[in-house]
Amino acid sequence: MATSAIPNESAIHTPLRKSENFPPCDWNAIEHELDSFGCARLPSLLTPDQCGEVAKFYADDNAFRSRVVMARHGFGKGEYKYFRDPLPAIVSKLRTNLYPGLARIANRWNEKMNVSVLYPEHLEEFLQRCHAAGQDKPTPLLLHYREGDYNCLHQDLYGEHVFPIQIAILLSQPERDFTGGEFVLTEQRPRMQSRVEVVPLRQGDAVAFAVHHRPVQGTRGTYRVNMRHGVSCLRSGERYTLGIIFHDAQ
Repeated sequence: MATSAIPNESAIHTPLRKSENFPPCDWNAIEHELDSFGCARLPSLLTPDQCGEVAKFYADDNAFRSRVVMARHGFGKGEYKYFRDPLPAIVSKLRTNLYPGLARIANRWNEKMNVSVLYPEHLEEFLQRCHAAGQDKPTPLLLHYREGDYNCLHQDLYGEHVFPIQIAILLSQPERDFTGGEFVLTEQRPRMQSRVEVVPLRQGDAVAFAVHHRPVQGTRGTYRVNMRHGVSCLRSGERYTLGIIFHDAQ
């Protein structure tokens, strides 16, 4: 994906343009897929132009608080950068707009798993909870993969407060910008072999998925399963992804 146009620092925090709107989500379908598979596709959440605008941020270090080279930590190959506050307007709006629908699902999940934690209706209230516990570093991030890169199976846990669902948005177009690099989710079930889910995504599609645990209905009631996610090896090209995590980090 071309990244020749680099936004300057002042452009990062300008108000959201009228054209930067998002389609409504089918929350009934999202909830059904999350309950059934631990993940749900949100098709065409961003337009190609919006994908390009977000991907361009990667070249501007002023937009980010830190950079992680995966191979240095055994995370895989490739790299990612965490946005600094204030977040770019489009990232902030996505995070704010998607949270309420996911919070309703997360609260129902916790009730099923006998977890006493409840999530407030609005993101700002949840972030205040995180910040009070010392989790005050923003976690939305951009990931960049080249040929041969991959992301090992993992969980994005950054402290005491964890929001149980997160979002990844594919900013590049498969078969045009890259090959390989599929989003992979695994589910570790009690006394059973792990189940694998591969989510096909096109440019602008998002996937919502369980961060750590999710409830599964069994013959003897509800039990919780352990979830991990990653990205398979890129065979060619470059792949950019926007990750939206709703809890902040320590």
